[in-house]
Amino acid sequence: MPPILNAQGVSKRFGATPLFENLSFTVSDGDRIGLIGPNGAGKSTLMAVLSGEVEPDTGDLSVRKRARVAYVKQVSEFPKGATIRGVLEEALENGNVPEGEREQRLRETLGRTGFEDVHAEAASLSGGWKKRLAIAEAAVMKPDVMLLDEPTNHLDLEGIEWLEGMLRTAPFACVVVTHDRYFIENVANEVVELSRVYAEGMLRVKGTYSKFLEGRELYMEAQTKMQEGLRNRVKTEIEWLRRGPKARATKAKARIDNAHELIGKLAEVDARTRTSSAGIEFAATDRQTKRLIEMEDVTIVLGGREIVRNVNFGLTNGMKLGLVGPNGSGKTTILRAMTGELEPTSGTVKRTTGLKIVYFSQMRELDANLTLRRALAPDSDAVVYQDRVVHVASYAAKFLFSGDQLNQPVERLSGGERARVLIARLMLQPADVLVLDEPTNDLDIPTLEILEESLLEFKGALVLVTHDRYMLDRVSNTVLGLDGKGNTRIFADYSQWEEWKGVAVGGVNTEQGTRGGEKKPVATASGGKKKLSYMEQREYDGIEAKVDAADARMAAAHDLLEDPAVTSNAEKLTAALAEMEAAQAEHDAVYERWAELTEKAG
Repeated sequence: MPPILNAQGVSKRFGATPLFENLSFTVSDGDRIGLIGPNGAGKSTLMAVLSGEVEPDTGDLSVRKRARVAYVKQVSEFPKGATIRGVLEEALENGNVPEGEREQRLRETLGRTGFEDVHAEAASLSGGWKKRLAIAEAAVMKPDVMLLDEPTNHLDLEGIEWLEGMLRTAPFACVVVTHDRYFIENVANEVVELSRVYAEGMLRVKGTYSKFLEGRELYMEAQTKMQEGLRNRVKTEIEWLRRGPKARATKAKARIDNAHELIGKLAEVDARTRTSSAGIEFAATDRQTKRLIEMEDVTIVLGGREIVRNVNFGLTNGMKLGLVGPNGSGKTTILRAMTGELEPTSGTVKRTTGLKIVYFSQMRELDANLTLRRALAPDSDAVVYQDRVVHVASYAAKFLFSGDQLNQPVERLSGGERARVLIARLMLQPADVLVLDEPTNDLDIPTLEILEESLLEFKGALVLVTHDRYMLDRVSNTVLGLDGKGNTRIFADYSQWEEWKGVAVGGVNTEQGTRGGEKKPVATASGGKKKLSYMEQREYDGIEAKVDAADARMAAAHDLLEDPAVTSNAEKLTAALAEMEAAQAEHDAVYERWAELTEKAG
């Protein structure tokens, strides 16, 4: 059977810069494709091309005869006055579903998506429930392929797990743009990365995200070897050209042309594979105070509804606290109480004297009319970063912004670029407590990885609200879980909370948070230790081979230093000493990592 969607040689550009060129992309029955890539690579544009909403500049898109294509956009909006039922009824009508099938199909879809009041106004729903409705609107048509652009951005953890389950068992194929690494691991049977670093504009690997990482590593190794071979050939040809060959002879002319072609090819490969990463590094103060914020019997009532009750918790210096719970359970409310923005209805919140709190709000408060220059440096052309005066252009470059973008208004930046601006502004403020409310929305995977490293290295206290389970699992060392009924409970880490949640599904099984941040033991095989994430487990499985390789390199370096032919030659001896130093550094790093993973694995 032919593919459902078959895009061949498609290109798209906006302005002078192409998003992608000569790209070929197919979707067949049974495909569950995770589409990833850096911000600005053109993922959303490619989805719009695949859906038929946007025409490519070049190339063709063919759709299998009678195939239904459903497209869930990044932002889900519904007309004022339309009800949940009305949205689905209109989708059934637009999809030409026979009238006799509509009611049954509507009931099935509503049952799977969890809507209770079908007469509620769609426009008044929260972001997460709007996203569910948009997915239901696509699913009710029984498509052959569903295209979903960042569907997890507004879903809570429960909603993300619901979507995972739906896509894993769905009869239709799907393409999902997401930066949620656990989501890709759990759903995708194929991963495609859209990026200019690949010769064909993308890399496609069958299997889970873990398999993709292995495939990408192999590709990059092969690319490096090819690049090195090309560089050596170019070096030989440049030396030959410097000797001034006569172009009159046919062979000499052909070689000169070939040499210039090789030089051009190397320049193209170097430009394509040159990558940059944002420099994210949060500054902590030198505060030595142990206890920073204490919540004692805190209850908060908003609009007549009790959001949280009797919260007892202590935030200490160096703690990495993750807040988890369904949408509307009170995570942002607790953040506002911690920072002093909201007074509790009863109970007390104590903050140590002179506490410096830096708050990243999910509301993304950024004046869209400001230029990038003024968003980063409101009063001058310089910023003070880590006690040094830095020109705004240099500081912007740290976050991958070009000099041309400095005078552009913020409204022209992508969602990921705006997030980087906000993080850049936060980094200018030393903090005792760093409060991040959904910082991961719109960030690509490379930036997420750098952000995670920075949060792990941050010396102050961190309070993190995010639906990115991988980040929570990697960064948090304490978790405050909210159940949506006002109850809270403390866990050693995200993995422990997830394990407890699995046991407690369907039951109340919640306790009030314990006083002062002490953790009540929860039945778990890890005894409170942090379990390995899937990527760490993969690393741990192969660590002994790395240890053996490091040992072998050390032994070879020792043998080299004992070789008389080396010790009697100054140039060879210098190279051997450098190799010995590098081998020792690798040896120490591998053994240190082995010890870390072994301890973490328990």
